[in-house]
Amino acid sequence: MQSFLKTGKLSKAEAVKTSVSQEKSKEKPKKPTPWVEKYRPRTVDDVVEQKEIVAVLKQCLSGADLPHLLFYGPPGTGKTSTIIAAARQLFGDMFRERILELNASDDRGIQVIRDKVKSFAQLTASAVRPDGKPCPPFKIVILDEADSMTHAAQAALRRTIEKETKTTRFCLICNYVSCIIPPLTSRCTKFRFKPLGEKMVRTRLELICKEEKVSCDQDALDLIVETSGGDLRRAITCLQSCARLKAGESIIREDILEVTGIIPDETIDNVLVACQGYDYKEIENCVNRILLEAHSASQVLEQLHDRIVGDLTTSDTAKSLISEKIAICNFRLLEGSSEFVQLTDLFCSMAKIYKTAKSN
Repeated sequence: MQSFLKTGKLSKAEAVKTSVSQEKSKEKPKKPTPWVEKYRPRTVDDVVEQKEIVAVLKQCLSGADLPHLLFYGPPGTGKTSTIIAAARQLFGDMFRERILELNASDDRGIQVIRDKVKSFAQLTASAVRPDGKPCPPFKIVILDEADSMTHAAQAALRRTIEKETKTTRFCLICNYVSCIIPPLTSRCTKFRFKPLGEKMVRTRLELICKEEKVSCDQDALDLIVETSGGDLRRAITCLQSCARLKAGESIIREDILEVTGIIPDETIDNVLVACQGYDYKEIENCVNRILLEAHSASQVLEQLHDRIVGDLTTSDTAKSLISEKIAICNFRLLEGSSEFVQLTDLFCSMAKIYKTAKSN
């Protein structure tokens, strides 16, 4: 400052400080990213629990030819992440140019298959990257959630797969392989993605807690692992939602129940006690409490089914009758029926079944 007053110019040291401060002010803060994307596998080796497909893709990365692929299995098991990680390793920085990804949010009728997919498949691909390294001379078309494609679109895709095999590989991803027409499944190498084991999900969640500096009780982690059902994406999303909700505080079991919509065990216990005691007034009170607390009727049916099937004191005949009634009520709920009416009907029917089973 003194030099500026004397000469009207800043000294070199002050000029450097000013430029550094200006550069820091220009730096934009990093945008928060979903943890699901942040911790998505970057290489094939990062994919867990899917040994067969990892072994095949490793052979392809080492020089073997890549077949057409069909990945199927429950959601959140790494189907899309696996093929994108393989494409990143195969093509390097240009992998975005070499893949065409379409999912259920895109229009994938027969016209899209004939135009967009066919025109992309007909493009030729070089066997050399821009940096001079060799790469496979083909492209990859990823059709996510292929089980929602129409049969006409799948039939049109069949001919495209046959004609463009020299320049394009297709990867179909779906939850239910039975929804894919046989001519397509016969042209692809099928791999089933299994639900992730509880130990693997827990290990991944503990790693994320350590990296993000999130404090989470063991009971809360156990509940996340239990409710995820092998769906790692669901588990990570739940953990991030709880971390944002607590804002630095330790995550406890009640927070997981609040975020996931899981119904407390006490509520299910009260329903079973009322049904087994043939107390229709208490049954009505249980239904009112469930609806006042804004619990999902579908979640009630799911947890009630799991509890009854695992109950050793209930006869097999009673279990089958109650399960059948739960299925009927679930169908009616999906058709738009009243939650109050269906829950009341189910609980009263359960009371009648328990009373009949006891008299026999």
